[in-house]
Amino acid sequence: MKKKGRVVRYNKWGYIFLIPFVVVYIIFNLIPLVTTIYNSFFECYRSGLTQVGPNYVGLDNYETLLGSKELWQYLGNTFLIWLMGFVPQILLSLLLAAWFSDPSLRLKGQRFFKTVIYLPNVIMASALSMLFFTLFSEGGPVNSMLLQMGLIEEPVKFFASVWGTRGIIAFMNILMWFGNTTILLMAGMMGIDTELFEAAQVDGAKPSQIFFKITMPLLKPILLYTLITSLIGGIQMFDVPQVLSNGSGNPIRSCMTVIMYLNKHLYSKNYGMGGALSVILFVVTGILSLIVFRMTVKKEK
Repeated sequence: MKKKGRVVRYNKWGYIFLIPFVVVYIIFNLIPLVTTIYNSFFECYRSGLTQVGPNYVGLDNYETLLGSKELWQYLGNTFLIWLMGFVPQILLSLLLAAWFSDPSLRLKGQRFFKTVIYLPNVIMASALSMLFFTLFSEGGPVNSMLLQMGLIEEPVKFFASVWGTRGIIAFMNILMWFGNTTILLMAGMMGIDTELFEAAQVDGAKPSQIFFKITMPLLKPILLYTLITSLIGGIQMFDVPQVLSNGSGNPIRSCMTVIMYLNKHLYSKNYGMGGALSVILFVVTGILSLIVFRMTVKKEK
């Protein structure tokens, strides 16, 4: 009985230490989530100086959003830009992680290079966006270099081109996140038992065979985590296209993301539509994450 009493007393301290997290979670996560879902069923917006609502409208906000072409266009923009950035990012990160974690290469200055590739992840996205906006403007350094090299006859309007703007946004996403992905993959590779590689080399396996037959299958949990977190981050893409397009998503709304669309509803005080769009994004994120998980992880027998 005394031992059980001690265990109970020790468990009490565990629950006490959990209280700050629970309180913060309820205040900053749970309550806003419930409030957002509640507001999505109401008509509540400002027309000039007149406040309309809140009036209960049921699922009208959802029907309006799902029936609009804008939502599907902006979802398409978001996933396309995310895909343009994610595929090169994961390939580059796999290559760098394989280099840094291979003891036979004996690369010098690894700590320095690891720090350098992670630095863009620390810089604020808005500051980096302003830098790239300046670099690729008509009178910016990129156009000046191309003109001096004789590769172009007149400045290129990068931000007037659909694919030019999308490409710059995707490139910025690669630059900001490939360092973080490299560190994750490298940690996964360094956790693999080296005896597996040695046994494969003894059996005459080539480096490419070792990578695809041993490294990649054992990295599946890390790759799955990277894919899902990148997908969630891609759906929440906002700051880079917001700055580069000045909030308009131009040219021809080709860079307008769903979070930028949500921001316009919130900026206009249309909390009903904003809440409905937030719930739709929450459901879409959950469904896509579940699909990715089911496609990449087999059920345990």
